[in-house]
Amino acid sequence: MFRWVIKLLLNGGALLLIGNWFQSIQINSYGVAVLAALILGIVNSVIRPILTFFTMPLTILTLGLFWFVINALTFSLTAYFINGFEVGPWPDNIGIVIIAAALMSVFGWLIDWGVSKTKK
Repeated sequence: MFRWVIKLLLNGGALLLIGNWFQSIQINSYGVAVLAALILGIVNSVIRPILTFFTMPLTILTLGLFWFVINALTFSLTAYFINGFEVGPWPDNIGIVIIAAALMSVFGWLIDWGVSKTKK
């Protein structure tokens, strides 16, 4: 349970860092970032498998590149649910959202790897 809380807090920090890097992504506070990290985890656990299933032919056709669009969709859906977390107008900022979602995936993987490497 303690590791899960540490991962959640670190993911919130990573999300806040990403929000500082991109001008169109606005996160009001660290608390909003932690809540957004929690909701992003839920969205990735529940909605992402459904999206992946239904878009599998398109993902295969694009040799896996459509995965980035799915990442961006889940990232934007999380922003839709959270007040204080904005990604800007969707069609105009799709490139930035794709990059931000990919960075969040990389940070999440690094956080998971780093926390799991600590002594139990």
